[in-house]
Amino acid sequence: MNSAVLNPVMDIPVLQDGDRLDRTEFERRYEAMPGVKAELLDGAVYMASPATAFHASPHGDLMGWIVVYKSFTLGVYSGDNGTVRLLDDSEPQPDVQLRIEESCGGQSRIDDDNYVEGAPEWVGEVAYSSKTIDRRVKLPIYERAGILEYLIWNVEDAQIDWFILRDGRYERLQAGADGIIRSETFPGLWLDVEAMTRRDMGSVLRVLQKGIDSPEHAQFVSSLASRARKS
Repeated sequence: MNSAVLNPVMDIPVLQDGDRLDRTEFERRYEAMPGVKAELLDGAVYMASPATAFHASPHGDLMGWIVVYKSFTLGVYSGDNGTVRLLDDSEPQPDVQLRIEESCGGQSRIDDDNYVEGAPEWVGEVAYSSKTIDRRVKLPIYERAGILEYLIWNVEDAQIDWFILRDGRYERLQAGADGIIRSETFPGLWLDVEAMTRRDMGSVLRVLQKGIDSPEHAQFVSSLASRARKS
């Protein structure tokens, strides 16, 4: 780390890839660097590469799929590229997140600084230039933090891996015989994996709508409403 490199306006050391920092110092430097993306993972700073169309376009598709689900599921919150105060040594900025609202029994909350604190129930990452980090660095952090489901879309290999936390360890959530993966944490969140990897959003959203129309989804929405009334 070369802490002699200073922000010329605020006289604060700039973040550099590989810096070893605690979360407080990471946030102090990050807030002084608008317009850049950085993450703290296991106490190390990771500076993001510029986002090309190879990342931005599938990111938009994944976010659109999540937003449609959220729109029909009162009591859940979706986030795009938002910082998460996850662990004392880790503050990632996942591409997509889906969380149950705290008032409905969710395991994370919006803190006084308007950041998500704690583990969202579901996180998705689009892995292109970041695929090694998403698999080898973030996966064990997300597992340790208690994120219940984690999706990695490896764009280059046209592969989607969806993990679910069981007994503290991630296992792959398997697709059914119809090629659809069905979330266990968010009933009705259905994904046609083959359609998503070939970027056929019409088919992706038709399958998602079937999930939203399912009895399991209706029961989930009812249970969220019931929890909110009790809070």
